[in-house]
Parts: sequence; C-alpha cells; structure tokens
Amino acid sequence: MLKKIVLLLLAAGLIGGSVAYYLWTKKVPSMAGEKSELVTSAEQLFTEFANDETAATTKYVGKIVTVSGKVRESSKMEDGTPKVLLETGSDFGVSCEFDPNTKHAHTNFQPGTMLTLKGECAGLNLDVQLARCVVVE
Repeated sequence: MLKKIVLLLLAAGLIGGSVAYYLWTKKVPSMAGEKSELVTSAEQLFTEFANDETAATTKYVGKIVTVSGKVRESSKMEDGTPKVLLETGSDFGVSCEFDPNTKHAHTNFQPGTMLTLKGECAGLNLDVQLARCVVVE
C-alpha cells in the first residue's frame, strides 16, 4: 500500500514538473502577427483613461491597440528592450514597452518623431501602459 502511494506521488510530481517546465519555456507569440482590435491616437487614449478610468479599462485593457503619436522620449530597459513614451499633451503619456520576442528594425527613436505602435493595453499607471509593442509600418 505504501509502495503504491509513493509511486502515485512520484508520478504526480513528474507530471507536475513536466507541465511547469513546458509553461516556463513556452514562447509568447510575436505581436507583429496579431491583429489590432482598436485604433486611436496617444492623446485620445490617455484622455479616455483620464476622464473615466473604469470605462477606458473595460474598453482597452487586455486588447491589442494601435496607437499613433509623437515620441516624447526613448530609452532601453535593463535587458536592452526598447521603450518609448508617446506625447499626450499632459504631464503623462503612453508608455510602450517593445516586444522582447520580436526583432525590431528600429530601436532608437528621436523625440518629436511621429510613430505608430501596436501593443497590448495594460491599463493606467500614471502613464497608459502598452506591452509587447511593435512598430506598425
């Protein structure tokens, strides 16, 4: 009886470990191949969140959004992934972290440059946050 319990626990541990390894190493698909659900300007996106965060969260969060705007600043995160802040006409902007699973033709953007990006909206945290962004040509 004890032998069966030990074998059952060993099998469950092996299956659980295999599932965990698969999920840990699974690649997230590139945003470049995803279809945008909503199209807006950086200024309009920020204004909607500033005016009614609850409604904007329902409308945008978790959805793939194409956003156009003027680059306020460009930087790189610790892992080298580009990050761009789009101008909104206020103290805050639309923060776009680029997709680390995609090779980007451009990684440096000059302030004042018009740019159209596509990414998954993650909501408002001072700036409106877009994740896994790619440049829309």
